[in-house]
Amino acid sequence: MACKFLPSRERDLCNMPPRCVSYIMPEFNRATLEALRQPLESGRVTVARANAHVTYPARFQLVAAMNPCRCGHLMDPNRACARGPRCGADYQAKLSGPLLDRIDLTIDVPAVAAADLALPPPAESSADIATRVAAARTVQRERLAELDAKGKLTTVEADPAAGLLADRARNWSKPRCNADTDGALLAAIAEPDAEGRALLARAAERLGLSARAWHRTLRVARTLADLDGSNAVRRLHIAEALSYRRPQTRSMLAA
Repeated sequence: MACKFLPSRERDLCNMPPRCVSYIMPEFNRATLEALRQPLESGRVTVARANAHVTYPARFQLVAAMNPCRCGHLMDPNRACARGPRCGADYQAKLSGPLLDRIDLTIDVPAVAAADLALPPPAESSADIATRVAAARTVQRERLAELDAKGKLTTVEADPAAGLLADRARNWSKPRCNADTDGALLAAIAEPDAEGRALLARAAERLGLSARAWHRTLRVARTLADLDGSNAVRRLHIAEALSYRRPQTRSMLAA
């Protein structure tokens, strides 16, 4: 079902089948990227016009990539352009602080050196990693199913103004994995130990983490604990989750 009220690129990014993967780069228009903020936060997109008010399911996994600058050689002094480092700052500024605050995992990927190409493959293959991920997802589903059986999962009621989508909305509003949890449910499944909470509190103060970043860090830490086979969220899981967040200043988050 097309969301005809949005410009074409916003519509393409937001109106995809639920829970699919999207891939973007800063080459998109700034306004197009900012349109992702609502669905990334709530898993839905609401379009309001004078004669229509429609809510669409829009929960998806966002995978984004960008070069450090337009030419891609900002970190290589032998190949960087004459505009560096200003060109890198201008290029990266296309992604606003609030949008970056909604991205849970950020990893710098340096260029592969010729010597690295001759190294043997890693001990853990992609298939091995996929098996661990599938096992962690099973743990999450079972945990949430157990809470659901106890009546501790609440389904967000669809907006009556959503029309034909109102009944469908009930099917995609109930949490299915750690990424879908929030509020009291997140606190129940991802409460860290005393050392982990102390670390998160110190990091929030020093790094200027927003309330959104605090809760997203807990979700990531809970998932890392699941991958580790741990029932508890420990300090090392909080530390690793924090390492994936992109450092931002308070001024960037207010942009």
